[in-house]
Amino acid sequence: SGVPYTTVHDLCCGKTRIDKASAETLYKLSRVLGVSMETLYEQSVEENSRDDFEVFKSNVCHRVNDIGDIDFIIETLEQDNIRKYYNKKWYPECLYLLAMLDYLCRINDVPICANYDDIRNCKLKSIIYPASVIIASVASKTEKIKQESVLNSIPEFIRFNIVESEVRNVV
Repeated sequence: SGVPYTTVHDLCCGKTRIDKASAETLYKLSRVLGVSMETLYEQSVEENSRDDFEVFKSNVCHRVNDIGDIDFIIETLEQDNIRKYYNKKWYPECLYLLAMLDYLCRINDVPICANYDDIRNCKLKSIIYPASVIIASVASKTEKIKQESVLNSIPEFIRFNIVESEVRNVV
């Protein structure tokens, strides 16, 4: 490629982010790899733009509250972000959004969309607790709070190993 070995090494091992590389470096690498410069750059920027999961959850809940249940269901299905997150392997975001969709469908008596039946068979390897539950558990020095939060979780969320008990009263 004509790009110094140390530069390629630093990019490959994550020491240097590709969005910090020069246009010349991007050009040389994209030519050798047979992809566009935009493809190299977009993948890097996309991965670095991923929100913290707590922020993601909050944004989803706020969106539901802002536009209402039915409009949220329609918007989610039209944008197909569940599949997009799944394809990116952003499983917590994918499953949280699917759980929200299924929950809102259930409480609004709307039929479940079958487009995501393959994803409904998935589950996170370990339980994701809200930050507040983790803090309370650590402060009390007991797992009882975590256990209770699992029991009180909304069924559509805990099915995917996501503890969520409140999606309406978000701050």
